[in-house]
Amino acid sequence: MAALSLADVIDVALGNNPQTRISWAQSRAAAAAYASSRGRWLPSLQADASGGPARAISSNPARVPADRTTVSTSLSLQYLLFDFGARGGTKSAAHEALFAADLTHNSTVQAVVLQAEGGYFGYQAARGLREASLLSVKTAQTNLTAAERRHDVGLATIADVLQARTALAQSQLAAQTAEGNTQAARALLALALGLPANTRFDVVADTGATPLTVVAENVDSLIERAVQSRPDVMAARATARQGAQQVRVAQSALLPSFTVGASRGQAFSNNTSLEGTTFALTFGVTVPLFNGLSRESDVAAAKENSAVAAARAEQSRLNAAAQVWTSYWALQTATQRVATAGELLASATQSEEVARGRYAEGVGSIIDLLTAQSALADARAQAIQSRWTWYFALAQLARDTGVLGTRGEPNLTLTPGPAGNK
Repeated sequence: MAALSLADVIDVALGNNPQTRISWAQSRAAAAAYASSRGRWLPSLQADASGGPARAISSNPARVPADRTTVSTSLSLQYLLFDFGARGGTKSAAHEALFAADLTHNSTVQAVVLQAEGGYFGYQAARGLREASLLSVKTAQTNLTAAERRHDVGLATIADVLQARTALAQSQLAAQTAEGNTQAARALLALALGLPANTRFDVVADTGATPLTVVAENVDSLIERAVQSRPDVMAARATARQGAQQVRVAQSALLPSFTVGASRGQAFSNNTSLEGTTFALTFGVTVPLFNGLSRESDVAAAKENSAVAAARAEQSRLNAAAQVWTSYWALQTATQRVATAGELLASATQSEEVARGRYAEGVGSIIDLLTAQSALADARAQAIQSRWTWYFALAQLARDTGVLGTRGEPNLTLTPGPAGNK
């Protein structure tokens, strides 16, 4: 498999993840249920046919039993005139259920996109840390070689060699740990892609500068956008409206319903006296009288379920506000950390260069050099982690606001921020 870009990772995840297939199937099922509810507004037409051979036996012994064959056919039409809201409530409830299912699918897509981005960013960060640890191993090996040479010519003590050897072993342990973390991150990415962990794939290396930006909107406007248009919050409100319609349906079962019907029948028989055509026009009213108070209990249950759905919608709104607030400030922190990590890396790099030069000239100690190189390794790790943490924080805010695109685009108004990693 060719190396995957972020867009490729998201495409594969959306195609393979079972969550999207489940939510799509549920959405189609809700569409079918809504179509079914609309059919209740149309008349019902039914055709019947029955018949067969029969023998008529009289109680009078003088009469001979008569064999006859009769077939009766009928076509009947029936239409519900009025039912005090049961039909309309059923249709409205099904429409809200369809609305909720479609929004839930959209929310699921966003969740899968965020999961794929999280796996991608996590793997990129782990791979970057592995490369940085290998660079530290190379540097430590160079230090050990230099210390051994200086010791051989009497310019350094054995302590310098031992300290350099210890630093090399520590950097090798760190590199081994980074390799294991990289493989674990790769497994998480494979899971997000819906692939077995042992699938052969890789992602495009990304070591460029972070295009650091800040969100132009304030947190209050982002929260307002989330509670108004985030798919899962809108789905919760649709479910609450569905519950209100189901109360209407349950209440209508306590009231009469009115119908009108028409039918035409035709009888065929080997006995002409039994043949003929029938026509009928009927009007009906059904009045519920008593059924053990089950209808009243259905109304009470529907009202409580509606209250539950309304409370869940309110909880969903509060959750969205809390999530946007948290992710907004997480992005602010991540932005500051990227800028600070860039400054730290520049300072640590310069410090390491000075310590290395001083040691090469014989005026610096091995401890100063190792300390500076340890600080540089930490700065590299901070720069790498802060970079990919910022990317994920931006994606998280977009998802919590409800605007994360199907290609991973944040769809937020962004402006240039402080200088990031170079």
